[in-house]
Amino acid sequence: MTMLRWQDSTRARLREVLPDGLVILPMGAIEQHGPHLGTGTDTVLAGTVAERAAGRAADRADRDLVLAPVLPFGASDHHLPFGGTLSLSVPTALAVVSDLARSVVESAGRRLVLVNGHGGNRGVCHAAASAVSSRHGLTVTVVHYWELLAPAGAPVPGHAGEFETAMMLATAPELVADRSPRPPLPEESTVEGCDMHDPKAWLRIDGYTDEPAAATAERGARWLEECVHALADRLVRLARLP
Repeated sequence: MTMLRWQDSTRARLREVLPDGLVILPMGAIEQHGPHLGTGTDTVLAGTVAERAAGRAADRADRDLVLAPVLPFGASDHHLPFGGTLSLSVPTALAVVSDLARSVVESAGRRLVLVNGHGGNRGVCHAAASAVSSRHGLTVTVVHYWELLAPAGAPVPGHAGEFETAMMLATAPELVADRSPRPPLPEESTVEGCDMHDPKAWLRIDGYTDEPAAATAERGARWLEECVHALADRLVRLARLP
């Protein structure tokens, strides 16, 4: 089978391929990533992992793979106080993802994989997948790319810490600025089994987690390869499903 890019394909070719194909839609964000990473980090990483995985899976897949353009915006309101962030509100992000999924249906598509690159999009992706699947009969799979690996020693995914910084050093090093060791992080007040949303939490840690100075391009390349390999394997397996 082949991998097609949605934006490079004619309507006739898409009409031919989509009923039996597997559409892959990466979703990122444009948001502050500390003083050292470009604001498009999540978009770059989601798009890179999805594109490389689709290209690698195409030869083994039982269906054609259709790679949609990466959606660069996500739900990032929690980063707005730092500046440098272009955010969709949660209702708007949910509507955007739902509308794009509905558009896949209207174009005769039946299968969609959302490859998410931003933690703030998690709820949006799952809510949109559930709604569109129920209303339009589209089979939607959600993959948070960082959950495809389990590296030892580094918080994954963190935010602009060692993991994302290493991945960017391996993918787009020109978007990584100078990194200096950061002061110790304050101890966070948490309760086991409870997810807490604290508007001041990001301000206390200057908008980024753990230690970007520990990142290396070599480690980032290994993590990137593991993510790409794992996603390619998932795409092949999803393409086998009826």
